[in-house]
Amino acid sequence: MFRSLTGRNYRLWFIGAIVSNVGGWMQSTTQDWVVLTELTDNNAAAVGTTMALQFGPQLLLVPITGAVIDRFDRRKVLMVTQTVLMLLAFGLGLLLLAGHAELWHLYGFALAFGITSAFDAPARQTFVSDLVSGPNASNAVALNAASFNVARLIGPAVAGGLIVLVGSGWVFLINGVTFLALIGALLAMRERELIRHPRRAREGNALVQGFRYVAGRSDLVIVMTIVFLVGAFAMNFPIFSSTMAVMFGEGAGEYGVLSSILAIGSLTAALLAARRSRARLRVVVVAVGALGIAMTVAALMPTYITFAASLVFIGFCTVTLLTTANGYVQTTTDASVRGRVMALYTAVLMGSTLVGAPVVGWVADAAGPRWALGAGALASFVSLGIGVTWLVVARGLRITRVPQRPWRFGVAWAAATDAIADGDRVALPTGAVSVVADPEDFSDEVAMTSPIPLPRMQGRSDARADAPRRATPSGRGAESSSDPAASSRLS
Repeated sequence: MFRSLTGRNYRLWFIGAIVSNVGGWMQSTTQDWVVLTELTDNNAAAVGTTMALQFGPQLLLVPITGAVIDRFDRRKVLMVTQTVLMLLAFGLGLLLLAGHAELWHLYGFALAFGITSAFDAPARQTFVSDLVSGPNASNAVALNAASFNVARLIGPAVAGGLIVLVGSGWVFLINGVTFLALIGALLAMRERELIRHPRRAREGNALVQGFRYVAGRSDLVIVMTIVFLVGAFAMNFPIFSSTMAVMFGEGAGEYGVLSSILAIGSLTAALLAARRSRARLRVVVVAVGALGIAMTVAALMPTYITFAASLVFIGFCTVTLLTTANGYVQTTTDASVRGRVMALYTAVLMGSTLVGAPVVGWVADAAGPRWALGAGALASFVSLGIGVTWLVVARGLRITRVPQRPWRFGVAWAAATDAIADGDRVALPTGAVSVVADPEDFSDEVAMTSPIPLPRMQGRSDARADAPRRATPSGRGAESSSDPAASSRLS
């Protein structure tokens, strides 16, 4: 589970990122609470506007961010962005302590945070591939998510307590100090051990290249569509938690606890993702459906305690979805355009807040926070429908009965009529059982361990040719093992 930590550079990154992320979650929790309760009279739309200003630039600046990350040293880019974010945190903290902060000040700082994060977030995502080798890439992505959610477990609860004890301004100052951990980790890395990837020569507009690459991969289009809908309407947790806490008559401390409880499920999902050898597209589709169910249940909870308990499942489903989607996009994208694709992915995920957060905030103000949760659930179910429809149409997803067990059903894929995808063992129409790698599951290990079908040698006796066919180790007959349609899936 922790194999990526064997590398010194990644260990430094992992430790620095945990400390920095704790401070980031402290600031995020405090910022939303200040807007909701100190600068407005429980105005959820104002919280949504703040979120839109903070995350919107990641969508609007994607033409620039992807090209910058692919062209410049990612380590140096991160050192610049982390320094700017640190200075902004100090500035906002001093403004709050001086007692001069107004709502428009928060909007301005949120926009500045968003512009800087538009470069910082995709740089963080792609920098992982500079720290670990290919076989450990998926594990490193999952551990990144685990560190993020460890911080999410600690940061909001600490922030809630500090708001009560020392005031919101000090939380921003403390967050500014935590940036030094990641900056120090970046400075301490051994540059010679960083993995250098070949850079593709410029051929036209970088944004066009990134869009063109994604447009040519229908699977990536589906992943980003699901991520956009979920990010826009289902991941507005500051709005959900803060308005539900106010509705139940709770204060800043209880609001911070809600965010930490959400992180319990998130951390569990991230650790389970770290155990998987590969990120699979089917997990994304299943997770978004489960998220819709979890949000529906949360909207119906009658008390603060039961609502808090339901957040564990929301966190689990959300991080399962995002970690798998992130790992899938990174590990199946060509290294030369990975920065642009990840910038586009991050812009879709974070920039979707520009569209959804104000809408969800308005729903919370007009109809109540339960209906805001219902909007998130609806978006998740729509995403589920899109994902399942694509699997049925593009991959030929079918439900098939297992002949040996009349009451058991499995998943079959029309793309390989004599086998199924994703490594599941399912009875075939002929009664044989087979395991075939789906395109997203393809790896060097699969290629090295898959039997190569050989043409039948000439000069064999007719008796030998007419002899009963024997099953191959994969469970197919000799005739099916040489099927060019099936073997092409591994080429």
